[in-house]
Amino acid sequence: MPLIPEEPQIHESAQGPRATPAAGRTAPTPRPVPGPRSAAAPRPGRPGPGPARPAAPAQRTHTPAAQTAAAQSAAPRPENRSVPQIQLIPAPVEGALDAADEAVDLLLDSGRAPGDVLVLTTGEPHPWAAHELSFGEPAYWAQHDARDDVFYADAASASRASARPVVVVAVNGGSDEVAARALPVAMSRADALLIVCGDPQRINAVLGAGI
Repeated sequence: MPLIPEEPQIHESAQGPRATPAAGRTAPTPRPVPGPRSAAAPRPGRPGPGPARPAAPAQRTHTPAAQTAAAQSAAPRPENRSVPQIQLIPAPVEGALDAADEAVDLLLDSGRAPGDVLVLTTGEPHPWAAHELSFGEPAYWAQHDARDDVFYADAASASRASARPVVVVAVNGGSDEVAARALPVAMSRADALLIVCGDPQRINAVLGAGI
């Protein structure tokens, strides 16, 4: 079935306003490369292979739609649930990556461990992924295997990533064919929640009758 924005079910520990479309989001300005996160404190710098990673920028103001998605993820998953919950955050192509980052911020604020979250992009790679790949693929995938941090990957690499409780997909470009391949794989990697950030019409078009 097509994805449509759902009426939010706000968890009692993370109240927030109802989800509203983010179609009016302006094109993002270039962001500095964010540093990895840790469970102890959001967005600290962490030593890794090669030169020290830069410190992360301050968190942005959260949109209601992203806040809804994060709040929903805090609710416990029923034991007998065989498929993840799907949450759509409407956003234009140029704003999908920002929407995904905001969703990740709120997932961490609501209590999710950084290692619970995988972020996939269908277009331009996330700045974190581009930066870490500059140190070589072995070091990059070693961070994935450590599972102690949010991990960012291109949708084409989704099949190589292991399952995590939450998968966030930014439909920030690429062809419809790329998105059509990426979303089912992302769903198979999400144990509890799949958050898709992008243009609802395009997402529903590439999904057809659903994943």
